[in-house]
Amino acid sequence: MTTIAIKRKKLRHIDTFIKDNAVMMIALVLAIATSFVVPVDRQYLGYFDFKTLTCLFCVLAVVCALRNISFFYILARKVVLLFRTARNSVLALVYITFIGSMLIANDMALLTFLPLGYFVLSGAKKEKYMAFTFIMQNIAANLGGMLTPFGNPQNLYLYTKFNIPTGEFCSVMLPPFLLSVFIITVCCFIFIKPEPLDIEDEKIKLNPGRAILYLALFTLSIAIVFRTIPYQLGLVVIPAVLIFADRDALKSVDYPLLLTFVFFFVFAGNMARIDAVNRIFSWLLSKSTLLFSVLSCQVISNVPSAILLSQFTNDWANLLVGVNIGGVGTLISSLASLITFREYIKHNPGKIKEYIVKFSAFNFAFLFILTGFMFIIQ
Repeated sequence: MTTIAIKRKKLRHIDTFIKDNAVMMIALVLAIATSFVVPVDRQYLGYFDFKTLTCLFCVLAVVCALRNISFFYILARKVVLLFRTARNSVLALVYITFIGSMLIANDMALLTFLPLGYFVLSGAKKEKYMAFTFIMQNIAANLGGMLTPFGNPQNLYLYTKFNIPTGEFCSVMLPPFLLSVFIITVCCFIFIKPEPLDIEDEKIKLNPGRAILYLALFTLSIAIVFRTIPYQLGLVVIPAVLIFADRDALKSVDYPLLLTFVFFFVFAGNMARIDAVNRIFSWLLSKSTLLFSVLSCQVISNVPSAILLSQFTNDWANLLVGVNIGGVGTLISSLASLITFREYIKHNPGKIKEYIVKFSAFNFAFLFILTGFMFIIQ
């Protein structure tokens, strides 16, 4: 291979990395730009929420380990195989993604269960339901994770930053969660016919020893999130175990997501120290934290919105609801939506426009209904 060819290959890798991690790169640019306005000093150390970063790392590492032994895939296939109609199978896929997002975070739920959706529908020759199923799985992942502190990355951050009691967290998020379940179920009944569906069984063996070990580590991760165990312990124990049990899991952690948090911590911290910005954002959030946080997600995504807006308000309840239901809407309102988009066009490169139209129609419908509902019950 010539020197020019090697350079071109490296440039392609860099270009791909930037496209796949666009939000992280934007966060880096914003962090650097604001550092010229607010020069680096000792206060920068106070920007970082190390507990959030540790909890997120631990959960992601253990989920990667479970994913590497096909734990979630095997479990999901067993559930789908119980159903023999297109409607019931799609409902199963969507519910699995919904529940999965509560336990393993929305992006990991999609990375795990979207391929299963593709396998089921393509194997049964029901590709006509592919776009709808992917869109519903995406909505389910974004909205299902709202009920638990570790279901969405922004939840974990806000739960830690405001030291929200677990009971209050769940009670605030329960109404939009239940409404989301209802709307998703109705959509599946309306748009998917109860046609016969034949799915071939696939023999995949699970390593019981590793499954038990990783589930124990997962339990430890959740205990750390719920503040029953010091987070420093997880940062020592989980990587130490995985170094010997599954180093690939540590390599597979979504480090760009962690770096996105780091860069946005810097950006948000700097923005809060700029008097004019502080006054404007504080005024806007005082008018309607819920509405402004929902709108912010549509432009800069839900995780950055949570980090940024949390600097200007103590109304954690409306901010929490806003950055969760704001995860539906535009294609960039959630990192998970970009994962779904990439997965769909990988299998259907000629249907990008059709997908975006359907995606926008369903997502904005959910966004308007959920936002209106939360204003009504306030």
